[in-house]
Amino acid sequence: MYWDDYDAALFDLDGVLTPTAEVHMSAWARMFTDFFDAQGVGEPYTEDDYFAYIDGRPRYEGVAALLTARGITLPQGTPEDPPDAQTVSGLGNRKNELFTQVLRTDGITAYAGSLALMDHLEQVGVAMAVVSSSKNAPEVLRAAGIADRFPVVVDGVVAVEQELPGKPRPDTYEYAAKQLGVPSSRSVVLEDALSGVQAGAAGDFGLVVGVDRGAGEPALLRAGAEVVVQDLAELIGEPR
Repeated sequence: MYWDDYDAALFDLDGVLTPTAEVHMSAWARMFTDFFDAQGVGEPYTEDDYFAYIDGRPRYEGVAALLTARGITLPQGTPEDPPDAQTVSGLGNRKNELFTQVLRTDGITAYAGSLALMDHLEQVGVAMAVVSSSKNAPEVLRAAGIADRFPVVVDGVVAVEQELPGKPRPDTYEYAAKQLGVPSSRSVVLEDALSGVQAGAAGDFGLVVGVDRGAGEPALLRAGAEVVVQDLAELIGEPR
């Protein structure tokens, strides 16, 4: 891939730059398995649930989407609900508690191919931002040792503060490009989640790259990806 036609790379975090998706998936599986068992839900939580209802969405929206799919109704609650509250927010906070426990215990390392692409983009002068639905994005970036690479981080906290709709709407990616001072049409969106790819496809971006970490190339293409790669190192190319 040649980067001459682009001035910014807008990266999702979990599953694109770092394998935090695996930590997230483990935390979601533990939280929902415990909850479904306690509620006597016959259909168990599976990895397919993660990709269909949770991946790429803001945390509480992911909880609500899966509960709806199982025909379960809970009060929304508030972000201040304790992790043991039987509310959408409480379940989301329980998942976040499990996630941070693992992150602080085990740490996280960025994908080698993602580090290689970041090095390349710095060399060719392409600006970089992180766009993540997670409110843990700054902590993950620090844990991975790559926080200084990104002058702009649009995470779940920023989205709430700026009243930006989450993915699959393109607003958070558009906001990141604006903060970098780059038109959306000169920006590349790099996403592994179907909802994130849909967000890129819904905006006027120069290119939408799907990173296949489990969603599958056909699904990413259907969601709107124009290019699908297995590893970000595949996107390294010299100027023409």
